[in-house]
Amino acid sequence: MDPTAAAPPVRTGGARAAAPRVRRWTPPWPLDVARTVGVLRRGPGDPAFRTTPDGAIWRASRTPAGPGTLRLARSGSGEIEARAWGPGAEWLLDGVPALCGAGDEPERFTPRHRLVHEAHRRNPGLRLARTGLVLESLVPSVLEQKVTSDEAYRAWRLLLLRHGEPAPGAEQLRMRVMPDARGWALLPSWEWHTAGVDGKRSATVVRAARVARRLEEAAAMDLPAASARLRLIPGIGPWTAAEVLQRSNGAADAVTVGDLHLPGTVGYALTGARGTDDAGMLELLAPYAGQRHRACRLILLSGRVPPRRAPRFPVGDIRRL
Repeated sequence: MDPTAAAPPVRTGGARAAAPRVRRWTPPWPLDVARTVGVLRRGPGDPAFRTTPDGAIWRASRTPAGPGTLRLARSGSGEIEARAWGPGAEWLLDGVPALCGAGDEPERFTPRHRLVHEAHRRNPGLRLARTGLVLESLVPSVLEQKVTSDEAYRAWRLLLLRHGEPAPGAEQLRMRVMPDARGWALLPSWEWHTAGVDGKRSATVVRAARVARRLEEAAAMDLPAASARLRLIPGIGPWTAAEVLQRSNGAADAVTVGDLHLPGTVGYALTGARGTDDAGMLELLAPYAGQRHRACRLILLSGRVPPRRAPRFPVGDIRRL
């Protein structure tokens, strides 16, 4: 049977959609689809990511072949049924194994701390997703620079709702495909302001969009070369490059340096001490060289975080300025 054969039309929220292309694939290793793919969601209201009551995961993407929507569902036998709509359907189906961590090598990881060992044991299905799409991860990562998560998620949501296009096959879920590179580059300044994005971040996105083709090449590079390619763009530093390559390349060693919370969390989880900075975090993660991002994911999954001593940062809104 053709793994990408057309399937009968399905209902998405009550309306009949065009017939999707279908691929069925059984991963040869334990796989937690939700934890592996869920890292791609940008907040609970992300218009490009939905989880439906039946447990299926939906993603809307701007692929090299055009917009497309992917639905992943796990059967009781362990098989993954992937359905895709739109011009990018074939591209998305071809990338399902990589999206689910087929290119990942978790066997190279050796826990060096008791907490990490326990988190590793409790999460045997965690793998690092690879989307192969750089701009898709770069834009929301830039929006997350120097602001609270809530501000960044709101900006991403508003920009997609106003300037994205309906996701093929998922119109009833109100999903949106992000603008293409030209769309980002031509977005007027007042539209960024309306979404609460300051001039520095919007200028970074515009600069990246203008050289999007060269940036997309980073998806096929090793980590040092890919990071260097992204950091040629003014406004993209180590933090943003790591956040992008963790998703676009499934980079197991792309540790996020410059994060407000991660060093303190890693330090507290591994030593019980507060106030760990980037240098201290990198020293603690040195035994995981080559796998530092995976170690951080497991530390975060352990749930051991320092107790909060101060109130959350207030959510800013430059639209009032």
